[in-house]
Amino acid sequence: MKDLRIEHQEELTGISEAVVRERGSKLQAYTGQLQDVIQKSDWQSDEASLLLPDTDTTLVQAMVAKKKTPNLKYIVVIGIGGSNLGAYAVYQALYGSEDAFVVDRFPKLVFADTVSTTLLHRLAEILQQVQLPEEILIVLISKSGTTTETVSNADILFEPLLVRFGATFIERIVVITDEGSKLHTLSQEKHIDTLFVPAKVGGRFSVFSPIGLFPLGMAGVDIKALLSGAKAVRDAFLAAEDVLENKSLVSAVLQKLWQEKGYTIHNSFFFNPELEMVGKWYRQLTGESLGKSHDRQGSLVNAGITPMVSIGSTDLHSMVQLYFGGPRDKFTSFVFAPNAESPRVSSNGLLSGLVMGIEGKSADDILQAIYEAVKISYRQHELPYMEVSLPEISAFTLGQYLQFRMLEMMYLAQLFNVNAFDQPNVEDYKSEMRKALNSSKASE
Repeated sequence: MKDLRIEHQEELTGISEAVVRERGSKLQAYTGQLQDVIQKSDWQSDEASLLLPDTDTTLVQAMVAKKKTPNLKYIVVIGIGGSNLGAYAVYQALYGSEDAFVVDRFPKLVFADTVSTTLLHRLAEILQQVQLPEEILIVLISKSGTTTETVSNADILFEPLLVRFGATFIERIVVITDEGSKLHTLSQEKHIDTLFVPAKVGGRFSVFSPIGLFPLGMAGVDIKALLSGAKAVRDAFLAAEDVLENKSLVSAVLQKLWQEKGYTIHNSFFFNPELEMVGKWYRQLTGESLGKSHDRQGSLVNAGITPMVSIGSTDLHSMVQLYFGGPRDKFTSFVFAPNAESPRVSSNGLLSGLVMGIEGKSADDILQAIYEAVKISYRQHELPYMEVSLPEISAFTLGQYLQFRMLEMMYLAQLFNVNAFDQPNVEDYKSEMRKALNSSKASE
């Protein structure tokens, strides 16, 4: 089994193992609670997402078999935030951000993840190329069933398809929502196939639920391998007798210790550009789980760590001057996976001699040299970091990484004494948005 490796030695992080062990030991009781959730299969627990790697995928796989057709080309995922980012992250990691330009590979996942006139026009252009309803599948995802952006995008995209293909196009829609939501009720009335999300699994923790598994399964991703990777990490970390072997706990402790020293930004620095959406998935996980105005006792704390995403080597030419010369307020996690198949620089090419040392080297050789140089520079500048190494980018290792981070977030919330699973302030903009929409409707 190929496992991810997490390095957190003192010379990298600036924190001794003794200090990490001492702080981490205070979280052992919570580790016991997490083990109980799994052993008792407690779906009413806030941490119910930990049960997802063990769940039966029969219903998801049956829906995939029902909806997959030999000429399927486009799977349009209409969702936002937690209803979208997990599947998007895994899909982009496996197929790259350039997938839309690969003309001979189908089916493709296409994400309608924001209200954008440009995006909707481009999606409409894609959908106009579809000749048969079997060439397309719409996946409408909203846990609440009333997400404004998702419902408006869906209505805009549905209308021309229903005009072209008639009521039979209903068969090319799958809804994923909470059981009993308004969207569930409407789907029943319209005879739209529906999958459900466990009630206590929040959007940002839902990638291993039908929200992530169904669209990824439709696109040909090995969802069993994804879940196996998640289960391997979950079981190994929670069963670790040594606190330092529970890497999710260690990562949480390191981030909290540096936050207490004024390092309030966590920079996820990916040296594989295809992992950028994984970084954005983690950005939401951090922002919504830790960014809380009040702690569990109701005291005003304005807690949180600000997540940011960097991409190597691109951001070495845009941001590294700030990282090295600017404020000491960032703790960095480097993430890197080598690529065995990589094109090589010619030994006698048109530009030979311009840069010494690159002739005959693969692109991956050059990127690894850059990566090692960046880590050395971080140590020279006494900037703290930890390192996450993936042996490869695969469904299994992505399952490992995503579970590592979700478990880490549960521990971080304990350290901050906040609820990792609510998001009360998100309603602030939603209530004002509803007022604005109702006001504009009244003035028409």
